[in-house]
Amino acid sequence: MSNTYVKFNLGSTITTEQQEFFNQNGFIHFKNFIKKETVDDIIQASRQVEQEWIANQRVKVNGIPVKYGKDLNGEAIVQRFAFINQHHSLFSELPRDPRFETLLNLIGPGARLGTEEKDGMVLNHYVNGPESKFTQMGWHTDGLRDIFHGQKLNPMLNVGIHLSTLKPENGGLRVLPGTHKQGIYQMLFRKKYFLDNKADANEIAIIPEAGDLTIHDGRLWHRVAQSSVVGEESRRRVIYLPIIAGRYEPKHENSPTAFYQRFAGLVK
Repeated sequence: MSNTYVKFNLGSTITTEQQEFFNQNGFIHFKNFIKKETVDDIIQASRQVEQEWIANQRVKVNGIPVKYGKDLNGEAIVQRFAFINQHHSLFSELPRDPRFETLLNLIGPGARLGTEEKDGMVLNHYVNGPESKFTQMGWHTDGLRDIFHGQKLNPMLNVGIHLSTLKPENGGLRVLPGTHKQGIYQMLFRKKYFLDNKADANEIAIIPEAGDLTIHDGRLWHRVAQSSVVGEESRRRVIYLPIIAGRYEPKHENSPTAFYQRFAGLVK
């Protein structure tokens, strides 16, 4: 496939064309999932949660480390919120949108939104400044955690709700189409997990507008490219929420921190 791809509109069902595109490539992009006003409300709500977490010096949420960094003015910010849906009503209401039920059909029977599992609803806040701790993320698959936990690889999709309008120079999500069909060896060893940030000749740049929604298969190799611009223009926010199947495994405040999450410092 070329470095451009088809963007779709989400209706009341997943069309045959949409299902075939997703099956072949392992990702899909829907335009205008939420309105600009809703995007603004979400960003404002995230600032409220951020202020509370900083004031309370919150270190973990349900065993998942909170990732802090510095904003362009040197002030502390939260750069990765896990389970943010449990900390503000707007985020808890968002997954109740009936269109998420439509998205579950990409996996099929038994699929559910993982609002209480894995990392819950995650909000990532990237900004490329002199003191930022979160500007990129190396190549990885989301299915690795199941292997770390000694589990079989259950179906998992990652739903992204994009809160920023990006240009290619803003960095952001890069995917390797079709790699969701790879065998377990390629899933483990195709790239050096999180350490390899190099562009791949076959990668596709996901270039969303604020309010767009993307989905990628948990087995798909992907990375988050660093912005080539700095300062306010580099700021981008995105929400991720898993669609999962298999055994129900909710997290709680006493959940342990997984072994691989102790290496969060590798993820810049």
